Amino acid sequence: TPSPTPTTPLTSSPASTSSALLANATGLAGFSEGAVYLGIDYKTVNPAGGRASVRLESKKNWTQGLFIADIKHMPGSACGVWPAFWTFGEPWPTKGEIDIIEGVSMQSNNSATLHTSKGCKMEATGSTQGATLINGDCMGEANAGCSIHSNTANTFGTGFNSIGGGVYAMEWTSSAISISFFPRPSIPADITAGTPDPSKWPSPQARFSGGGCNIDQYFNSHKMIFNTAFCGDWAGKIWDSDASCKALAPTCDKYVGDNPTAFKEAYWLINSVVVYRDASAKRDVRKAFKA
Repeated sequence: TPSPTPTTPLTSSPASTSSALLANATGLAGFSEGAVYLGIDYKTVNPAGGRASVRLESKKNWTQGLFIADIKHMPGSACGVWPAFWTFGEPWPTKGEIDIIEGVSMQSNNSATLHTSKGCKMEATGSTQGATLINGDCMGEANAGCSIHSNTANTFGTGFNSIGGGVYAMEWTSSAISISFFPRPSIPADITAGTPDPSKWPSPQARFSGGGCNIDQYFNSHKMIFNTAFCGDWAGKIWDSDASCKALAPTCDKYVGDNPTAFKEAYWLINSVVVYRDASAKRDVRKAFKA
């Protein structure tokens, strides 16, 4: 299936006004199929400066809340691709980072990860049965962070798209940071009605908690981001250990540069993002990211 062509320009700015204008002019961002389209350049061979993509960053910051994103399509699985939906505070990592959706290359299961400065250690108590805590130290070696890897297929990449996407929800409180995924047929009625109640939902895909981290100290004033990167410190770093990708090219950068059509499916279609700030359901609605 070819990437959809945006039918309407995106009016909110990603990282800056100039980058928004460029994204609109080149067709990398806009509206398609009633959703926000965030794409990449899948036509140019060996583009100067790397393969163009869009990073969409909120103008507003939040501390705690319930973040709900209805996503129709995310970048599909492809060697070298590195998409993410995340929040972070500045300066980094002092104010923390929460990776809600993240993974690389041919990954099919989502990885939820927290990044902090030294001194925050988390447990996975309350996560879906079988979810794997990769590392409890949220600083970790080389800022690897603490990560919970989902045991459920179709939570990321091509598998996610094959089921029509769904809703990711991140609940951030003083006691825990929880990430839930609901395939489209299983989206709770309270989310659809605009009155979400996480206490009634099944166990989250990932729940970071425990007495080893003061969440209020390590996480505050976060922006929200959607982006699609290539290679870098994750997809590029593990290239040599990924036999299926390594067989395609000697390096990640070479493969990504030489094969633009491999990334036709590397786009986001986002129906809506809603941020609920408290139990009264007072909320900030960012439908289609209109300012």
